[in-house]
Amino acid sequence: MKLLLIEDNPHLTEDILKGLSDQAMTVETVGLVADAKDKISVYEYDIIVVDLGLPDGNGLEIVKYIKEINPNTGVLIVTARNSIDDKVTGLDLGADDYITKPFHMAELIARVRSLFRRKKLKGSTVLEHGVIKIDITSSTVKINDLVLELTKKEYDLLLYFFYNKNKMLTKESIAEHLWGDHIDQADNFDFIYTHIKNLRKKLQKEGAGEYIKSVYGMGYKFVEA
Repeated sequence: MKLLLIEDNPHLTEDILKGLSDQAMTVETVGLVADAKDKISVYEYDIIVVDLGLPDGNGLEIVKYIKEINPNTGVLIVTARNSIDDKVTGLDLGADDYITKPFHMAELIARVRSLFRRKKLKGSTVLEHGVIKIDITSSTVKINDLVLELTKKEYDLLLYFFYNKNKMLTKESIAEHLWGDHIDQADNFDFIYTHIKNLRKKLQKEGAGEYIKSVYGMGYKFVEA
């Protein structure tokens, strides 16, 4: 799961970043409306968490912008205790859920997971493709009901393919989704090939078909075997 956190309080940002990252989520952070719009215009996110009280504008601007750019993105707004009007306006603009400050990290994580299931999985916690099953609650992958051992990046990569079946995925888009902001430090994307090669080998060794197809000069597709 790839998230963008829009929050200007550095201490709260650090706490949320740690809490979500500990749940194997890839999280990017910004603290200004302008920076958030720049990110959203370039990258895709599964979930965006938006604090409505930002120093250079109202987070409601961002909610509206998100729904104009990519209406399928899940939006969770963070509001102050008394801001009923902001909650109503945010939901009317297209936000999917809200959480009120102060909140417990466990509640935020639960709301993010619930929103992800609704938006990406249509309420289910198990994904299936051929003989492969992924239980996102336990982060478990099975092939023919036998558990497949994957590294975290291999697991994230397989999930990304599942969510984008039959779509052309460039190496750049895969790298951005899995590594977020850190990908800017990479000299090239050759390491993507290594991760895909290892994932393919593990899938096929346990009896899965050749689901990951290379498209020369363009990228990869996850298809029916």
